[in-house]
Amino acid sequence: MKFTPARPAIHGETLDSLTAHLAAQGQPVFRAGQILDWLYKKRAVAWEEMTNLPHDLRAWLAASFELAPTAFVLDRQSSDETDKLLLELGDRSLIETVIIRAPMLGVGVDKSRKTICISTQVGCAMGCKFCASGLEGLKRNLTAGEIVHQLIQVCRQEDTRTPRARAELASFDNIVVMGMGEPLHNYDAVVRALTIVNAGWGLGFGARRITLSTSGLVPRIRQLAGEPLGIRLAVSLHGATDAVREQIMPVNKRYPLAELLPAVREFAAKKGRMVTLEFILIEEINDTFDQAEKLCDIALDLHAHVNLIPYNTVEGLPWKRPSLTRQVKFADILAGAGVSVTLRREKGHDIAAACGQLRLQTEKTRTAAAPA
Repeated sequence: MKFTPARPAIHGETLDSLTAHLAAQGQPVFRAGQILDWLYKKRAVAWEEMTNLPHDLRAWLAASFELAPTAFVLDRQSSDETDKLLLELGDRSLIETVIIRAPMLGVGVDKSRKTICISTQVGCAMGCKFCASGLEGLKRNLTAGEIVHQLIQVCRQEDTRTPRARAELASFDNIVVMGMGEPLHNYDAVVRALTIVNAGWGLGFGARRITLSTSGLVPRIRQLAGEPLGIRLAVSLHGATDAVREQIMPVNKRYPLAELLPAVREFAAKKGRMVTLEFILIEEINDTFDQAEKLCDIALDLHAHVNLIPYNTVEGLPWKRPSLTRQVKFADILAGAGVSVTLRREKGHDIAAACGQLRLQTEKTRTAAAPA
């Protein structure tokens, strides 16, 4: 589902595309670099701030491009220092961007490592049974500019928190494309956005610190392997057999493990990167020790890291997380077999941090408050 705004977001422009737009207006090539400097280094919030640009150029930019494709709605903070930002798009759609902090000993929360989880769609079409993002289906794809602007919003939030932010283009350490939506279902916009984020004239953010997560769109995984971007790949596996995976992930019927795993292997070989297998542990669905043993076989074959994620409860869904004892035993089976494994500790449960929850809660409140 493609969205065409009245004016395209300036943050969705590359150096080449912006240069071409300016050339068509008779503007010199160097103006593109000046504009991008205002966007990413100085984080300008108004065209008028761009004081080294001629007045007529600023007027043309204001008429031609949207400088703020997302608007800040709220920042819900968790007791564990996780922040969930709710952002509103031009059509009043809501998306979520999450700041996950990992405090380091002796440095305080402001200097903790920060991972930013960004969204790529409003809703999701994949229909994973455990996920809040797709409860109301897919509304639309985000544009490249809307994807990039989430990170600008984070930078602005963090600029007020910590002095280090202004000394760097990005106010965070890692990006995970794991928020609302299936990134590879919005392939062109996502690749363009990550190209902008990675480029020296953009946010200059290292590709090795960007991880894209997919539910398993095999043709797009293979296409992504051929892109010049050196990003990392995470696969939402959540089932070590087709029978289990199909219970909770409809995509497995289209792309079963026999097709998915070779594509993942191909990506890892082409990029020279260890792939991550994400595995949400759901009680009495995929937390059996038989699943753990089969997951061992897959991970060892792919030389992949396994990220075990205890299920984050979603209102209206029946699933539960296994006990901590069972989580640890599942992880121990993998570690005992020589698999690189992490058992993730819960983050943001008190602020509905599972993808899509805050958006759905806010939309329900809006609907209830609307005049009859």
